[in-house]
Amino acid sequence: MNEYQVIVVGGGAAGMMAAGQAAKAGAKVLLLEKKERLGRKIAISGKGRCNITNVENVSDFISHYPGNGRFLHGILRGFDNVALREFFSSYGVETKVERGGRVFPVSDDAEKIVEALSTFLSDMGVKVQSGVTVEEVLVEDGHVVGVRGSGSKKYYAPSVILCTGGSSYPATGSNGDGFRFARKLGHSVITPRPALVPLKTAEEWVKELQGLALRNVECSLWIEGKKKAAEFGEMLFTHFGVSGPIILTLSRQAGDALREDKQVELRINLKPALSAEQLDIRVQRDFQKFSNKQFKNALDELLPQSLIPVLIRLSGINPEGVVHQISREERKGLIRLFQELPLTITETLSIETAIVTAGGVNVKEINPKTMASKCVEGLYWAGEVVDVDGITGGYNLQAAFAMGYRAGQAVGNVVD
Repeated sequence: MNEYQVIVVGGGAAGMMAAGQAAKAGAKVLLLEKKERLGRKIAISGKGRCNITNVENVSDFISHYPGNGRFLHGILRGFDNVALREFFSSYGVETKVERGGRVFPVSDDAEKIVEALSTFLSDMGVKVQSGVTVEEVLVEDGHVVGVRGSGSKKYYAPSVILCTGGSSYPATGSNGDGFRFARKLGHSVITPRPALVPLKTAEEWVKELQGLALRNVECSLWIEGKKKAAEFGEMLFTHFGVSGPIILTLSRQAGDALREDKQVELRINLKPALSAEQLDIRVQRDFQKFSNKQFKNALDELLPQSLIPVLIRLSGINPEGVVHQISREERKGLIRLFQELPLTITETLSIETAIVTAGGVNVKEINPKTMASKCVEGLYWAGEVVDVDGITGGYNLQAAFAMGYRAGQAVGNVVD
């Protein structure tokens, strides 16, 4: 006899939402989490502030998922950004909107999100067991019957929702277990790879700029000499290359190209608000103002201090030379650097450092109306383990919550 009607594996965003919704629909639910605490990845997301969603019209959300956005169409409408904010508000977590439509808790504390979800589980009567590593999903005659934990401990239920996460941030519990389960259960897995991940560069000068954040810049991605994408916003120089929101958004496409041994380059426009002609006028104005100064002392009003020696070196213009001696060709070359500062991308950081995993359980083998497996009866999938990924801005957590909501409700209705 089954002690539970539903077992949820994984206590992240999708798992907590799925477990609570299944219990709310009337099911007796057990949630198993390998770590001692639920919501480990939620707690560190958004630098500990947790960007839960975006205020953009939900009909426009799909374009922000380079990984199988269409699969989410009905799922996001079933539990959209408005419903998500109302859910957290009902548990005392008010939210605010910041630049780019990003939604954060007013407290700027990701732990408040975890606490709200934990209270939801408690209110709905979900049994939570943490510190339990699931080793196997038990199947008999093509139907799920439960799971086996480490050792010989077995937990029985006719429905199992797998919310095991991807392969990013393994310290939070997302170490790729779900992909192993999927293959063993007859699912195909699209090769997991890093998405939203910093990029390494060939240029050594980035080390001189470590810690420099640039705001309101445009970064374009060039593959084999052709422009493929561009993002406007904030980026960061690191000791190995570049990071920050616009870099992370471009990283998925960059990584895919690198895996195909294609040449990948970024070009940074430091002054995207100005055309080349307008920037030339601005530079000429500064050059006139500082005409008798050395070139190295003439760019203070145009660039961050740490960037000046790098740009001067790349320009090839004598830093000790007097400004009024700079030729028209040299000035034009400098303007090109301002608007097309090139970086050669050599690789992404590892999948363990990525914010999100691209790839995962093939969406063609999951029913989007219920999140049910098309391979095994009684099996459901939700969250990052599924081959869905979005750009930065709250889209990935919204997808995880929405998939968890749909899976939980579907299972609850089956039980009912």
